[in-house]
Amino acid sequence: MSKYLILIFQDDAVTQQADGESISAAYQEFMQRRNGSLLSGAALQPASTATSIRRHGSGGFTVTDGPFAESKETLGGYFLIEAADLDEALEIAKEVPAGVGVEVRRVRVVS
Repeated sequence: MSKYLILIFQDDAVTQQADGESISAAYQEFMQRRNGSLLSGAALQPASTATSIRRHGSGGFTVTDGPFAESKETLGGYFLIEAADLDEALEIAKEVPAGVGVEVRRVRVVS
């Protein structure tokens, strides 16, 4: 079994409106249905709360408020899942009730 990260993208305006709300019924149903594959997951605060850190050539860092790129669609949360292969991971990801869409990436094993 491999681990995959499902990155959930949504409209940032929707994320800001949902702050403090409970988990939607659609997400609760998804999490119950796929409980055997879910390893963890979380919703993220709106992109406006992000802080970005970039290295610069002189060996230092630049710290700025906000995400790396300004966009209407932002990363709103994630699920870490376990699946037999990419096909199974994609089938699970298709069930995520995301607003805009999701991105699926296999977790690299580093030794």
